[in-house]
Amino acid sequence: MRRLALILCAVLALPLLGVLGAWFVPQDHSLELLRHQFTTVMPGYVLSSLWLALGVAVGVALLGGATAAAVTLFDFPGRRLFEWALLLPLAMPAYVLAYAATDFLQFSGPLQTLLRELTGAQGPLWPDVRSLPGAIVLFTLALYPYVYLLTRSALIERGLHLMEAARLLGAGLGRRVREVALPLARPALAAGVALALMETLADYGVGAYFGLATFTTGIYQAWLAMDDRIAAAQLATLLLAVVALLLWVERRAQARLRFTGSRGGASGREARPVRLRGRHAALAVLLCALPVLLGFVLPAAVLLHAVGREAFFAGIDGAPAGMDGLRGLPWARFAGWAWTSLKLATLAALAAVALALLLGFVLRTRASGAVRPLVRLVSLGYAVPGAVIAVGLLGPVGWMQAAAPGSALAGWVTTAVTGSLFGLLFAYLVRFSAVALQSVEAGYARIPVSLDDTARTLGASDGRLFFGIHAPLLSRSAIAAALLVFVDVMKELPATLVLRPFDSDTLAVVAYNLARDERLAEAALPSLAIVLAGLIPVVLLSRAMRGR
Repeated sequence: MRRLALILCAVLALPLLGVLGAWFVPQDHSLELLRHQFTTVMPGYVLSSLWLALGVAVGVALLGGATAAAVTLFDFPGRRLFEWALLLPLAMPAYVLAYAATDFLQFSGPLQTLLRELTGAQGPLWPDVRSLPGAIVLFTLALYPYVYLLTRSALIERGLHLMEAARLLGAGLGRRVREVALPLARPALAAGVALALMETLADYGVGAYFGLATFTTGIYQAWLAMDDRIAAAQLATLLLAVVALLLWVERRAQARLRFTGSRGGASGREARPVRLRGRHAALAVLLCALPVLLGFVLPAAVLLHAVGREAFFAGIDGAPAGMDGLRGLPWARFAGWAWTSLKLATLAALAAVALALLLGFVLRTRASGAVRPLVRLVSLGYAVPGAVIAVGLLGPVGWMQAAAPGSALAGWVTTAVTGSLFGLLFAYLVRFSAVALQSVEAGYARIPVSLDDTARTLGASDGRLFFGIHAPLLSRSAIAAALLVFVDVMKELPATLVLRPFDSDTLAVVAYNLARDERLAEAALPSLAIVLAGLIPVVLLSRAMRGR
């Protein structure tokens, strides 16, 4: 079993090695190509990605930290509702939020049209939402729940208890927040911001739709537009280095988070949050309501309105131009897209959970030698953008074709990676197996090691130990892992765009292609289907948080 785990980890690490190998491929024009990149496109990629990352980091830290502190440390009308409602934007992919915001806020959208009719104004009333500031706002609304979730978990453990102790010692409310709550939440804030930044750098849908020159869009342009695999892989290594740095920061913050959250839950439950009244209560309600309205309720309403409007015009002959309704959608193919998405998400979820259970068991029983480093290398996959994984898979295939044109092995590998669903499922495993592994490891942390020792003393084999003791106790963790991977695969866009076989589009790809062609009303239906699928783990997660 240990040997099998090592082999699987080594196989899952191949895309990363394929990206790094781009620097060792002999190319006569490599030096000039690098010089060309660094003098032309690289400054734009660096500046755009830097400003985007800086804006999102500040936005999610302020919004996620403030909302977490509000619902944890204070009591105000609607607090119980906001505890779980603030997680709803997790179900809204950033690129779906971008489509809805563009449809609602653009010059021909309903809001500007209504305001021009009421005021008699001419021309656009505000700048185009498809810009770098617009992307920062959208990513903040879509990703602040990462910070909210981790910060609230940290404050639940000990925040209320320590705030109460500081109050009894005579500290005022402002001092309690500054000197107790903020230092306690700082590691959780850092971890949440790192996760949000990794998601931001991995995004392709928003950047491509808004026309931003980021690292991820640059990788795709180098690969698909310039037909230059080496340039794409070298750009991917630079992005990989930034992501590895963010992952290191997140690991350090998580280690500190576990330290600060030790054994404070019982005492924290004995203390009560501070009751807010008057304008302070109104400000807390406004603070918590705005991100829910802007990040979930309003985009979902825009998508529902677009679908309903198209359905209405579908039954009317002579409908306005561009409003031929849902008749314009190939419904038979739409069912095929939905089936492909569900099939890929289900297969990837089952495979990821099976892999996570195997690796978790090996870490539990035989975590020696190269096992733990290789497993941690696999855990890096979640932080790796889908674009990097796609380049890491396709780059070696291209090199093999160039080295041995027409060989049977090269043809078989090419077909396996690019001509079937195997390559896509492999990319999903590289990308999302770490999500399942994290859930399984959390489940193992709640199983006493003494159970293993007792079973070994009674002569239990590895198989009986796992299936007789571990598997029943890990069932809830495995289900949670499967749900999370299922939804992540439903939303995945970059790797699917490149690696999907011909005529095997998913809902995410269809929504992106329709929105790119400015067919936003038709893109609303697949986007809404993705959002509905994402609600399942969000509801379960909110229930788990309330249960604490």
